[in-house]
Amino acid sequence: MSSTCDATPRPSYHVTPPSAWMNDPQRPFYLGGEWHFYYLYNSDFNFSDPTAGGGTEWYHVTSNDMVQWTQHGVVIEKYLPTPGGIYLGDIETGSAVVDTANTAGFGANAVVALLTQMGDGLQQQSLFYSTDNGYTFTPYSGNPVMPNPNPSAKPDFRDPKVIWDSASSQWVMALAEGNKIGFYTSSNLKTWAYASGFIPQNSGVDLGILECPDLYQLDVDQDPAKRTWVLAVSANGYNYGRTTGTAYWTGAWNGASFTPVNILPQWMDGGPDFYATVSWPDTRLPEADRYASRYAIGWMNNWEYANNLPYTSGVWAGQDSLVREIKLITIGSTATMVSVPIGAYSGTFGTGVSVSSKTITTNPATASLPAMAGGAYMIQTTVSKNAGDDGNEVRIRIKSDGTFSTTVGYDFVNTQVFLVRDIDGQATDSMPTAPKQAYDAVRTASVPLATNTVTLSVYVDWNSVEVFVNNGKAALSGLIYPNSGAETIQMVTGTGQLTLNSFTYASV
Repeated sequence: MSSTCDATPRPSYHVTPPSAWMNDPQRPFYLGGEWHFYYLYNSDFNFSDPTAGGGTEWYHVTSNDMVQWTQHGVVIEKYLPTPGGIYLGDIETGSAVVDTANTAGFGANAVVALLTQMGDGLQQQSLFYSTDNGYTFTPYSGNPVMPNPNPSAKPDFRDPKVIWDSASSQWVMALAEGNKIGFYTSSNLKTWAYASGFIPQNSGVDLGILECPDLYQLDVDQDPAKRTWVLAVSANGYNYGRTTGTAYWTGAWNGASFTPVNILPQWMDGGPDFYATVSWPDTRLPEADRYASRYAIGWMNNWEYANNLPYTSGVWAGQDSLVREIKLITIGSTATMVSVPIGAYSGTFGTGVSVSSKTITTNPATASLPAMAGGAYMIQTTVSKNAGDDGNEVRIRIKSDGTFSTTVGYDFVNTQVFLVRDIDGQATDSMPTAPKQAYDAVRTASVPLATNTVTLSVYVDWNSVEVFVNNGKAALSGLIYPNSGAETIQMVTGTGQLTLNSFTYASV
Protein backbone atom coordinates (compact mmCIF):
# COMPACT_ATOMS: atom_id res chain seq x y z
CA MET A 1 0.00 0.00 0.00
CA SER A 2 1.36 3.39 -0.93
CA SER A 3 1.14 6.50 1.22
CA THR A 4 -0.75 9.56 0.03
CA CYS A 5 1.11 12.80 -0.60
CA ASP A 6 -1.32 15.64 -0.17
CA ALA A 7 0.01 19.00 0.94
CA THR A 8 1.11 19.14 4.57
CA PRO A 9 -0.66 21.89 6.56
CA ARG A 10 1.52 24.55 8.14
CA PRO A 11 2.46 23.82 11.80
CA SER A 12 0.21 25.55 14.32
CA TYR A 13 2.64 26.47 17.09
CA HIS A 14 6.14 26.25 15.62
CA VAL A 15 8.13 28.93 13.81
CA THR A 16 8.02 28.42 10.04
CA PRO A 17 9.08 30.67 7.15
CA PRO A 18 6.38 32.63 5.31
CA SER A 19 7.54 30.91 2.14
CA ALA A 20 10.52 28.97 0.80
CA TRP A 21 13.24 27.61 3.12
CA MET A 22 14.49 28.17 6.66
CA ASN A 23 17.28 26.55 8.64
CA ASP A 24 19.57 27.63 11.50
CA PRO A 25 17.99 29.75 14.27
CA GLN A 26 20.04 32.73 15.48
CA ARG A 27 20.19 33.43 19.20
CA PRO A 28 17.27 35.68 20.34
CA PHE A 29 17.66 38.70 22.59
CA TYR A 30 15.28 40.98 24.49
CA LEU A 31 15.31 44.68 23.60
CA GLY A 32 12.70 47.42 23.41
CA GLY A 33 10.09 45.38 25.26
CA GLU A 34 10.10 42.39 22.91
CA TRP A 35 12.06 39.32 21.91
CA HIS A 36 13.98 39.52 18.63
CA PHE A 37 14.68 36.32 16.74
CA TYR A 38 16.38 35.73 13.39
CA TYR A 39 16.73 32.61 11.30
CA LEU A 40 18.46 31.66 8.07
CA TYR A 41 16.09 32.11 5.14
CA ASN A 42 16.47 31.20 1.48
CA SER A 43 13.87 32.94 -0.66
CA ASP A 44 15.31 31.23 -3.74
CA PHE A 45 14.69 27.69 -2.48
CA ASN A 46 13.74 25.35 -5.32
CA PHE A 47 11.14 22.77 -4.22
CA SER A 48 11.87 20.71 -7.33
CA ASP A 49 15.60 20.65 -6.60
CA PRO A 50 16.42 21.43 -2.94
CA THR A 51 20.14 21.03 -3.66
CA ALA A 52 20.12 23.96 -6.10
CA GLY A 53 21.27 26.39 -3.41
CA GLY A 54 20.44 30.06 -3.57
CA GLY A 55 22.11 31.27 -0.39
CA THR A 56 20.67 32.37 2.93
CA GLU A 57 20.05 35.67 4.73
CA TRP A 58 18.68 36.72 8.13
CA TYR A 59 14.88 36.88 8.54
CA HIS A 60 13.51 38.81 11.55
CA VAL A 61 10.54 37.95 13.79
CA THR A 62 9.53 39.38 17.18
CA SER A 63 7.40 38.19 20.07
CA ASN A 64 6.21 39.11 23.54
CA ASP A 65 5.89 35.50 24.73
CA MET A 66 8.20 33.44 22.41
CA VAL A 67 5.17 31.49 21.18
CA GLN A 68 3.36 33.90 18.83
CA TRP A 69 5.75 35.62 16.42
CA THR A 70 5.32 38.66 14.17
CA GLN A 71 7.16 38.62 10.83
CA HIS A 72 9.26 41.60 9.76
CA GLY A 73 11.11 40.20 6.76
CA VAL A 74 14.75 39.99 5.76
CA VAL A 75 17.00 42.37 7.68
CA ILE A 76 20.49 41.29 6.54
CA GLU A 77 20.43 40.61 2.81
CA LYS A 78 22.60 38.18 0.89
CA TYR A 79 24.96 38.94 -1.97
CA LEU A 80 25.28 42.66 -1.37
CA PRO A 81 28.73 44.26 -1.72
CA THR A 82 30.64 45.72 1.21
CA PRO A 83 30.92 49.52 1.42
CA GLY A 84 34.19 49.01 -0.46
CA GLY A 85 32.49 47.11 -3.29
CA ILE A 86 33.64 43.61 -2.34
CA TYR A 87 31.24 40.68 -2.59
CA LEU A 88 31.73 38.34 0.38
CA GLY A 89 28.82 35.98 -0.30
CA ASP A 90 25.56 35.08 1.38
CA ILE A 91 24.60 35.60 5.02
CA GLU A 92 24.99 32.57 7.24
CA THR A 93 24.95 31.64 10.92
CA GLY A 94 26.32 33.92 13.63
CA SER A 95 25.03 35.72 16.70
CA ALA A 96 23.84 39.15 17.75
CA VAL A 97 24.65 40.93 21.01
CA VAL A 98 23.30 44.09 22.61
CA ASP A 99 26.35 46.30 23.15
CA THR A 100 25.13 48.07 26.27
CA ALA A 101 28.50 49.69 27.03
CA ASN A 102 29.15 50.87 23.44
CA THR A 103 32.39 48.90 23.19
CA ALA A 104 32.12 48.85 19.38
CA GLY A 105 31.43 52.58 19.03
CA PHE A 106 28.05 52.27 17.30
CA GLY A 107 26.18 53.64 20.31
CA ALA A 108 24.95 52.30 23.62
CA ASN A 109 22.55 49.37 23.14
CA ALA A 110 23.44 49.00 19.48
CA VAL A 111 22.76 45.48 18.23
CA VAL A 112 25.95 44.02 16.79
CA ALA A 113 25.74 40.87 14.67
CA LEU A 114 28.81 38.83 13.82
CA LEU A 115 28.12 36.19 11.22
CA THR A 116 29.66 34.05 8.54
CA GLN A 117 29.63 35.10 4.91
CA MET A 118 30.63 32.54 2.31
CA GLY A 119 31.56 33.31 -1.26
CA ASP A 120 33.04 30.69 -3.59
CA GLY A 121 33.47 28.37 -0.62
CA LEU A 122 35.48 30.90 1.40
CA GLN A 123 34.09 31.41 4.92
CA GLN A 124 34.80 34.70 6.71
CA GLN A 125 33.23 36.64 9.57
CA SER A 126 31.52 39.96 8.99
CA LEU A 127 29.96 42.52 11.31
CA PHE A 128 26.61 44.27 10.89
CA TYR A 129 25.14 46.73 13.37
CA SER A 130 21.72 48.14 14.17
CA THR A 131 20.79 51.33 15.99
CA ASP A 132 17.01 50.75 15.84
CA ASN A 133 16.69 47.69 18.11
CA GLY A 134 17.51 45.16 15.42
CA TYR A 135 14.99 46.16 12.75
CA THR A 136 17.58 47.28 10.20
CA PHE A 137 21.31 46.60 9.94
CA THR A 138 24.29 48.39 8.39
CA PRO A 139 27.38 46.51 7.19
CA TYR A 140 30.61 47.53 8.90
CA SER A 141 33.06 49.25 6.57
CA GLY A 142 35.90 46.98 7.71
CA ASN A 143 34.29 43.67 6.71
CA PRO A 144 35.40 40.98 6.92
CA VAL A 145 36.49 41.52 10.52
CA MET A 146 37.88 37.96 10.58
CA PRO A 147 39.25 36.93 7.19
CA ASN A 148 39.69 33.23 6.52
CA PRO A 149 43.14 32.17 7.81
CA ASN A 150 43.94 30.11 4.70
CA PRO A 151 42.07 31.38 1.61
CA SER A 152 43.70 28.88 -0.74
CA ALA A 153 42.61 25.85 1.32
CA LYS A 154 39.24 27.35 2.34
CA PRO A 155 38.95 25.55 5.69
CA ASP A 156 35.81 25.46 7.80
CA PHE A 157 35.65 28.78 9.64
CA ARG A 158 32.09 29.62 10.61
CA ASP A 159 29.18 30.09 13.01
CA PRO A 160 30.57 32.70 15.45
CA LYS A 161 28.85 32.69 18.84
CA VAL A 162 29.72 35.80 20.87
CA ILE A 163 29.22 36.40 24.60
CA TRP A 164 30.40 38.97 27.12
CA ASP A 165 32.72 37.38 29.70
CA SER A 166 32.29 39.62 32.73
CA ALA A 167 35.03 37.89 34.73
CA SER A 168 37.67 38.84 32.17
CA SER A 169 35.88 42.01 30.91
CA GLN A 170 36.04 41.03 27.26
CA TRP A 171 34.02 39.60 24.43
CA VAL A 172 34.54 35.91 23.71
CA MET A 173 33.77 34.15 20.44
CA ALA A 174 33.39 30.41 19.88
CA LEU A 175 33.95 29.52 16.22
CA ALA A 176 33.43 26.23 14.37
CA GLU A 177 36.63 25.17 12.59
CA GLY A 178 36.15 21.63 11.31
CA ASN A 179 36.77 19.21 14.20
CA LYS A 180 37.77 22.12 16.46
CA ILE A 181 36.05 24.93 18.33
CA GLY A 182 38.30 27.99 18.25
CA PHE A 183 38.06 30.63 20.96
CA TYR A 184 38.79 34.29 20.28
CA THR A 185 38.66 37.43 22.43
CA SER A 186 37.99 41.09 21.71
CA SER A 187 37.51 44.38 23.50
CA ASN A 188 35.47 46.03 20.73
CA LEU A 189 33.79 43.28 18.61
CA LYS A 190 35.85 44.39 15.60
CA THR A 191 39.35 43.11 16.32
CA TRP A 192 39.72 39.52 17.45
CA ALA A 193 42.68 37.59 18.88
CA TYR A 194 42.99 33.80 18.94
CA ALA A 195 42.96 32.38 22.47
CA SER A 196 42.76 28.57 22.25
CA GLY A 197 41.12 25.59 20.61
CA PHE A 198 39.00 22.71 21.89
CA ILE A 199 39.45 19.53 19.82
CA PRO A 200 37.59 16.52 21.25
CA GLN A 201 39.01 14.29 18.51
CA ASN A 202 42.48 14.72 20.05
CA SER A 203 41.11 12.78 23.02
CA GLY A 204 39.55 10.08 20.88
CA VAL A 205 36.06 11.57 20.59
CA ASP A 206 35.16 11.82 16.88
CA LEU A 207 32.05 13.93 16.36
CA GLY A 208 32.63 14.75 12.70
CA ILE A 209 32.45 18.35 11.55
CA LEU A 210 31.47 20.60 14.44
CA GLU A 211 29.03 23.46 13.86
CA CYS A 212 27.05 26.14 15.72
CA PRO A 213 28.97 26.30 19.03
CA ASP A 214 27.44 27.80 22.17
CA LEU A 215 29.21 28.83 25.41
CA TYR A 216 27.34 29.84 28.56
CA GLN A 217 26.93 29.37 32.31
CA LEU A 218 24.24 27.58 34.34
CA ASP A 219 23.80 26.85 38.04
CA VAL A 220 23.70 23.11 38.73
CA ASP A 221 20.58 22.31 40.77
CA GLN A 222 19.86 26.07 40.65
CA ASP A 223 22.63 26.57 43.21
CA PRO A 224 24.84 29.61 42.49
CA ALA A 225 27.65 27.91 44.40
CA LYS A 226 27.68 25.22 41.70
CA ARG A 227 27.72 27.55 38.70
CA THR A 228 29.43 25.87 35.76
CA TRP A 229 30.24 26.51 32.12
CA VAL A 230 28.62 24.65 29.25
CA LEU A 231 30.03 24.25 25.74
CA ALA A 232 27.48 22.96 23.23
CA VAL A 233 28.01 22.12 19.55
CA SER A 234 26.06 20.69 16.67
CA ALA A 235 27.78 17.40 15.96
CA ASN A 236 27.46 13.97 14.39
CA GLY A 237 26.89 11.09 16.79
CA TYR A 238 27.44 8.32 14.25
CA ASN A 239 30.14 6.73 16.43
CA TYR A 240 27.76 6.64 19.38
CA GLY A 241 24.60 5.15 17.87
CA ARG A 242 23.17 8.56 17.04
CA THR A 243 22.59 10.83 14.09
CA THR A 244 23.37 14.54 14.08
CA GLY A 245 22.27 16.53 17.11
CA THR A 246 23.38 18.91 19.85
CA ALA A 247 26.19 17.67 22.09
CA TYR A 248 27.38 19.46 25.20
CA TRP A 249 30.06 19.38 27.85
CA THR A 250 30.08 20.90 31.32
CA GLY A 251 33.39 22.26 32.51
CA ALA A 252 35.53 25.28 33.32
CA TRP A 253 36.31 28.45 31.37
CA ASN A 254 39.29 30.55 32.47
CA GLY A 255 38.85 33.47 30.10
CA ALA A 256 40.89 31.83 27.36
CA SER A 257 40.18 28.09 27.21
CA PHE A 258 37.54 25.49 28.04
CA THR A 259 38.27 22.33 30.04
CA PRO A 260 35.51 19.68 30.17
CA VAL A 261 34.68 17.59 33.20
CA ASN A 262 34.45 14.58 30.90
CA ILE A 263 35.62 14.44 27.30
CA LEU A 264 32.63 12.29 26.30
CA PRO A 265 29.73 14.68 25.63
CA GLN A 266 26.13 14.43 26.64
CA TRP A 267 23.27 15.22 24.26
CA MET A 268 20.49 17.75 24.67
CA ASP A 269 17.95 15.70 22.71
CA GLY A 270 17.98 12.07 21.61
CA GLY A 271 15.80 12.65 18.56
CA PRO A 272 16.90 13.01 14.95
CA ASP A 273 15.79 16.61 14.38
CA PHE A 274 17.26 18.99 16.93
CA TYR A 275 20.24 20.77 15.37
CA ALA A 276 21.94 24.18 15.19
CA THR A 277 20.63 24.82 18.69
CA VAL A 278 20.95 28.26 20.28
CA SER A 279 20.36 29.22 23.89
CA TRP A 280 19.90 32.52 25.68
CA PRO A 281 19.27 33.93 29.17
CA ASP A 282 16.23 35.86 30.30
CA THR A 283 17.84 39.28 30.51
CA ARG A 284 14.65 40.71 31.99
CA LEU A 285 15.75 39.11 35.26
CA PRO A 286 18.33 40.58 37.63
CA GLU A 287 21.85 39.45 36.72
CA ALA A 288 22.11 37.12 39.74
CA ASP A 289 18.94 35.24 38.70
CA ARG A 290 19.88 34.53 35.09
CA TYR A 291 21.78 31.30 35.68
CA ALA A 292 19.10 29.06 37.19
CA SER A 293 17.81 28.29 33.69
CA ARG A 294 17.82 29.65 30.15
CA TYR A 295 15.96 29.13 26.90
CA ALA A 296 16.85 27.05 23.85
CA ILE A 297 15.52 26.40 20.35
CA GLY A 298 16.78 24.13 17.57
CA TRP A 299 16.28 23.60 13.87
CA MET A 300 14.00 20.62 13.31
CA ASN A 301 15.75 18.92 10.44
CA ASN A 302 18.76 16.80 9.61
CA TRP A 303 21.27 17.22 6.79
CA GLU A 304 21.29 13.44 6.26
CA TYR A 305 17.88 13.77 4.58
CA ALA A 306 16.94 17.48 4.51
CA ASN A 307 17.19 17.58 0.73
CA ASN A 308 14.98 14.50 0.32
CA LEU A 309 11.95 15.26 2.50
CA PRO A 310 8.47 15.57 0.96
CA TYR A 311 8.00 19.34 1.23
CA THR A 312 4.54 18.84 -0.19
CA SER A 313 3.16 22.27 0.69
CA GLY A 314 5.14 23.75 -2.17
CA VAL A 315 5.10 26.98 -0.18
CA TRP A 316 7.33 26.61 2.89
CA ALA A 317 10.05 24.19 4.01
CA GLY A 318 11.41 23.95 7.52
CA GLN A 319 10.50 24.69 11.11
CA ASP A 320 12.10 25.23 14.48
CA SER A 321 11.50 23.29 17.67
CA LEU A 322 9.47 24.48 20.60
CA VAL A 323 11.24 27.05 22.74
CA ARG A 324 12.45 25.15 25.79
CA GLU A 325 13.56 26.06 29.27
CA ILE A 326 16.80 24.24 30.03
CA LYS A 327 18.44 23.58 33.39
CA LEU A 328 21.33 21.55 34.79
CA ILE A 329 20.40 19.07 37.51
CA THR A 330 22.42 16.33 39.16
CA ILE A 331 21.39 12.87 37.99
CA GLY A 332 23.49 10.24 39.69
CA SER A 333 26.67 12.23 40.11
CA THR A 334 26.53 14.01 36.76
CA ALA A 335 25.32 17.51 35.91
CA THR A 336 22.73 16.79 33.21
CA MET A 337 20.68 19.04 30.96
CA VAL A 338 16.91 18.82 31.33
CA SER A 339 14.45 20.65 29.11
CA VAL A 340 10.72 21.34 29.00
CA PRO A 341 8.61 23.60 26.76
CA ILE A 342 8.26 27.10 28.17
CA GLY A 343 5.12 27.75 30.17
CA ALA A 344 3.66 30.16 27.62
CA TYR A 345 2.67 27.21 25.39
CA SER A 346 -0.08 26.33 27.87
CA GLY A 347 -2.18 29.10 26.36
CA THR A 348 -1.89 27.48 22.93
CA PHE A 349 -4.14 24.55 23.78
CA GLY A 350 -7.83 24.41 24.62
CA THR A 351 -9.53 22.67 27.52
CA GLY A 352 -8.24 19.14 27.88
CA VAL A 353 -10.17 15.88 28.07
CA SER A 354 -8.91 13.19 30.41
CA VAL A 355 -9.21 9.60 31.57
CA SER A 356 -7.57 7.90 34.56
CA SER A 357 -7.16 4.53 36.25
CA LYS A 358 -7.39 2.42 33.09
CA THR A 359 -5.58 -0.64 31.79
CA ILE A 360 -3.46 -0.64 28.64
CA THR A 361 -3.22 -3.80 26.54
CA THR A 362 -2.49 -4.67 22.93
CA ASN A 363 -6.13 -3.79 22.20
CA PRO A 364 -6.47 0.01 21.74
CA ALA A 365 -10.01 -0.05 23.11
CA THR A 366 -8.86 -1.15 26.58
CA ALA A 367 -7.32 2.22 27.44
CA SER A 368 -10.73 3.89 26.95
CA LEU A 369 -9.14 7.07 25.64
CA PRO A 370 -11.42 10.08 25.11
CA ALA A 371 -12.56 11.09 21.66
CA MET A 372 -9.56 12.73 19.98
CA ALA A 373 -8.54 14.00 16.57
CA GLY A 374 -6.67 16.91 15.09
CA GLY A 375 -3.43 17.91 13.55
CA ALA A 376 -1.90 19.81 16.47
CA TYR A 377 -2.26 18.86 20.12
CA MET A 378 -0.57 17.93 23.40
CA ILE A 379 -0.76 14.69 25.38
CA GLN A 380 0.24 14.38 29.03
CA THR A 381 0.19 10.82 30.35
CA THR A 382 1.48 8.81 33.31
CA VAL A 383 1.91 5.05 33.00
CA SER A 384 3.01 2.47 35.58
CA LYS A 385 4.23 -1.11 35.53
CA ASN A 386 2.58 -2.27 38.73
CA ALA A 387 2.60 -5.61 40.47
CA GLY A 388 0.71 -7.98 38.22
CA ASP A 389 1.43 -5.93 35.07
CA ASP A 390 3.24 -8.09 32.52
CA GLY A 391 3.68 -5.48 29.78
CA ASN A 392 7.07 -4.01 28.92
CA GLU A 393 6.34 -1.17 26.49
CA VAL A 394 3.74 1.54 26.33
CA ARG A 395 3.19 2.74 22.78
CA ILE A 396 1.33 5.87 21.69
CA ARG A 397 0.43 5.74 18.02
CA ILE A 398 -0.16 9.18 16.52
CA LYS A 399 -1.17 10.39 13.07
CA SER A 400 -2.54 6.98 12.18
CA ASP A 401 -4.76 6.09 9.24
CA GLY A 402 -4.88 2.39 10.10
CA THR A 403 -1.84 1.49 8.02
CA PHE A 404 0.64 4.32 8.44
CA SER A 405 1.47 5.98 11.76
CA THR A 406 4.23 7.25 14.05
CA THR A 407 4.85 5.67 17.46
CA VAL A 408 6.39 7.15 20.61
CA GLY A 409 6.59 5.38 23.93
CA TYR A 410 8.57 4.01 26.81
CA ASP A 411 10.35 0.65 27.25
CA PHE A 412 10.29 -0.37 30.94
CA VAL A 413 12.83 -3.19 30.40
CA ASN A 414 15.51 -1.11 28.68
CA THR A 415 14.43 2.08 30.52
CA GLN A 416 14.31 4.21 27.40
CA VAL A 417 11.93 6.43 25.50
CA PHE A 418 11.63 5.76 21.77
CA LEU A 419 10.45 7.29 18.48
CA VAL A 420 9.50 5.07 15.53
CA ARG A 421 8.54 6.79 12.27
CA ASP A 422 9.53 4.32 9.53
CA ILE A 423 5.87 4.06 8.47
CA ASP A 424 4.87 7.67 9.14
CA GLY A 425 3.25 8.13 5.75
CA GLN A 426 4.54 10.48 3.08
CA ALA A 427 8.24 10.22 3.95
CA THR A 428 8.05 6.41 3.86
CA ASP A 429 8.00 6.20 0.07
CA SER A 430 9.80 9.37 -0.92
CA MET A 431 13.50 8.91 -0.17
CA PRO A 432 16.54 7.28 -1.73
CA THR A 433 18.10 4.45 0.28
CA ALA A 434 20.74 6.29 2.33
CA PRO A 435 18.55 9.19 3.49
CA LYS A 436 15.71 6.75 4.15
CA GLN A 437 17.91 4.62 6.41
CA ALA A 438 18.78 7.69 8.47
CA TYR A 439 15.16 8.83 8.61
CA ASP A 440 13.73 5.40 9.41
CA ALA A 441 16.15 4.51 12.23
CA VAL A 442 14.50 4.09 15.64
CA ARG A 443 15.69 6.82 18.02
CA THR A 444 15.93 6.30 21.76
CA ALA A 445 17.07 8.06 24.92
CA SER A 446 17.87 6.44 28.24
CA VAL A 447 15.63 7.41 31.18
CA PRO A 448 16.17 5.16 34.23
CA LEU A 449 13.23 5.33 36.63
CA ALA A 450 13.36 5.92 40.37
CA THR A 451 9.94 4.27 40.62
CA ASN A 452 7.79 2.06 38.40
CA THR A 453 6.10 5.09 36.78
CA VAL A 454 6.91 7.21 33.74
CA THR A 455 5.40 10.53 32.64
CA LEU A 456 5.37 11.45 28.94
CA SER A 457 4.57 14.91 27.61
CA VAL A 458 3.99 14.63 23.87
CA TYR A 459 3.69 17.75 21.71
CA VAL A 460 2.36 16.98 18.24
CA ASP A 461 2.09 19.50 15.43
CA TRP A 462 1.09 18.88 11.83
CA ASN A 463 4.43 17.35 10.92
CA SER A 464 6.48 17.07 14.09
CA VAL A 465 6.52 15.39 17.48
CA GLU A 466 8.52 16.34 20.59
CA VAL A 467 8.50 14.03 23.60
CA PHE A 468 9.64 15.05 27.10
CA VAL A 469 10.08 12.40 29.77
CA ASN A 470 9.79 12.84 33.55
CA ASN A 471 10.00 16.62 33.61
CA GLY A 472 12.51 16.82 30.79
CA LYS A 473 15.11 14.29 31.91
CA ALA A 474 15.11 13.17 28.27
CA ALA A 475 13.68 14.55 25.04
CA LEU A 476 13.13 13.19 21.54
CA SER A 477 12.32 15.54 18.65
CA GLY A 478 11.47 14.45 15.15
CA LEU A 479 9.78 15.51 11.95
CA ILE A 480 6.94 13.34 10.71
CA TYR A 481 5.04 13.37 7.42
CA PRO A 482 1.65 11.73 8.01
CA ASN A 483 -0.82 10.98 5.30
CA SER A 484 -3.62 13.41 4.67
CA GLY A 485 -6.41 12.87 7.19
CA ALA A 486 -4.34 10.58 9.42
CA GLU A 487 -5.47 11.76 12.85
CA THR A 488 -6.19 8.63 14.92
CA ILE A 489 -4.48 8.35 18.33
CA GLN A 490 -4.12 5.02 20.12
CA MET A 491 -2.39 3.76 23.27
CA VAL A 492 -1.33 0.11 23.45
CA THR A 493 1.32 -2.18 24.89
CA GLY A 494 3.79 -4.31 22.99
CA THR A 495 2.59 -7.37 24.93
CA GLY A 496 0.69 -7.90 28.14
CA GLN A 497 -0.76 -5.06 30.19
CA LEU A 498 0.32 -1.84 31.93
CA THR A 499 -1.53 0.62 34.15
CA LEU A 500 -2.71 3.95 32.74
CA ASN A 501 -2.73 6.31 35.71
CA SER A 502 -3.76 9.40 33.77
CA PHE A 503 -4.11 10.66 30.21
CA THR A 504 -4.94 14.22 29.13
CA TYR A 505 -5.38 15.44 25.56
CA ALA A 506 -5.71 19.08 24.53
CA SER A 507 -5.81 20.39 20.97
CA VAL A 508 -4.88 23.76 19.50
